[in-house]
Amino acid sequence: MSYLLWAILALVAYTLVAPLMSIATNGQASIPSNVATLLGNGILVAITMGVVTYTGENPTQYLTHPKAGFVYTAGACLGIGILAYYKALSQGPVSVVSPIFAMFLVTSSIVGILVLDEPASARKLAGIALAGVSVYLVSTG
Repeated sequence: MSYLLWAILALVAYTLVAPLMSIATNGQASIPSNVATLLGNGILVAITMGVVTYTGENPTQYLTHPKAGFVYTAGACLGIGILAYYKALSQGPVSVVSPIFAMFLVTSSIVGILVLDEPASARKLAGIALAGVSVYLVSTG
């Protein structure tokens, strides 16, 4: 499957995460956001273990890989980010929380440009600026 189809699948699947977690963590008989994070990401781990097993990949050989520290740090950032995201969803509207959270796409692009020396075109910079404006408009409206 091409990367565009994978990206569309990711979009469709991830679109449902915020509304579903908001429903689960709000109102009567709600689940605490930390518990929802544990349960939801437990499913992620189980699915990933199934995929790694199916593809025959051996994760243990990468535990001490020279780049493993980057993976471990990314995992810590992911854990903090998802815990904070689900907590925000339990306290605020999806229509505000999700666009703010989604700004990680823009800030990651900026890090890519500044730290990883990725090319920065006028069009890319305009897109980053417009994304910031759109989040401001959505979250203050």
